[in-house]
Amino acid sequence: MKHADPDSILSRLRSQYDLSQSRDEFLHFRNPYETLIATILSAQTTDRCVNKVTKELFSRYPDCAALAQADIRDVERIIHPTGFYHAKARHIIAASQMVMTEFQGRVPDEMEDLIRLPGVGRKTANIVLDHAFSKTAGIAVDTHVRRVSMRLGITDESDPDRIETDLVSFFPQDSWAEVNGLFILHGRRVCTARRPACDQCVLFDLCRYASTG
Repeated sequence: MKHADPDSILSRLRSQYDLSQSRDEFLHFRNPYETLIATILSAQTTDRCVNKVTKELFSRYPDCAALAQADIRDVERIIHPTGFYHAKARHIIAASQMVMTEFQGRVPDEMEDLIRLPGVGRKTANIVLDHAFSKTAGIAVDTHVRRVSMRLGITDESDPDRIETDLVSFFPQDSWAEVNGLFILHGRRVCTARRPACDQCVLFDLCRYASTG
């Protein structure tokens, strides 16, 4: 097994995945409000599932002002396919209400403000900051990023915040946003939870998991 350095990992994954051509595989949003709500809904489900429900959700509730006044039963009906819909409905309505009352109707663009919103942790905040405000504050850690990071040997942590700490220490800051997208695609297509396709992996000789069988 060769030493897994950040440049090698990034260059090999870039050769495999074009993030600009893979947008349909990620969440769809057009503004900070949609970015926030779609990312909250993405917990424990797929981006494709979220994209299906947000078409109706954003049509009926186009901004925080509208969603803050929503009937929770109607919201639950719309987002039901995403799972955990009772909690998610409470979170997105309460987050919208907080945006209206404490942030003058504008989704905040600072980490410390975002993580105060109901249903928002560092993962969601990182995604909102990156995609809605072009701010890089860290690396969003979802299930794919966690799995790929652990298998490569970049981290031995299980807590997402601690995994993020290891990742931002390992990769240069100008690649942080890219790391999230590349690791997600690699986790979906090759480094899957069950039966990863190690024989097809461009990181095979850099991977601790592959080297240990």
